[in-house]
Amino acid sequence: MNLAKHALPMFLGLCALSNQSVADTPTDLLKNYQQLAKTDNAAFVSFNAARGQQFFNSKHGNDWSCSSCHTTNPKQLGKHDLTGRTIQPMAPIANPQRFTDFAKSEKWFRRNCKDVLSRECSAQEKGDVISYLLSIK
Repeated sequence: MNLAKHALPMFLGLCALSNQSVADTPTDLLKNYQQLAKTDNAAFVSFNAARGQQFFNSKHGNDWSCSSCHTTNPKQLGKHDLTGRTIQPMAPIANPQRFTDFAKSEKWFRRNCKDVLSRECSAQEKGDVISYLLSIK
């Protein structure tokens, strides 16, 4: 692993965590991911809700998609596929606490992306998914 390649994005992520450990709104959190996406890819322009919806509902080489546990209707309660544990709705319109804490969002993205993708999600993937979830009315 080339540490120099990852040092700046990691530093900016830590800065985002320290400056924005509790986002006021999901839109504030999205701004953090926008900065990280630009750091990851200088050609980054914007997030895309349609791409986020496709990502959320697709299997990525594993047996699970995000919607496996969070349902294809993110305004509804989800249920963990293995444990049966209830999961609060993903859409901020149905769950106002969703995506208001950067550290908590990062924790769950890290865990869930590893389950679904066998790797961590990129900042662009996270932003696309949040854009999709914010588009749900």
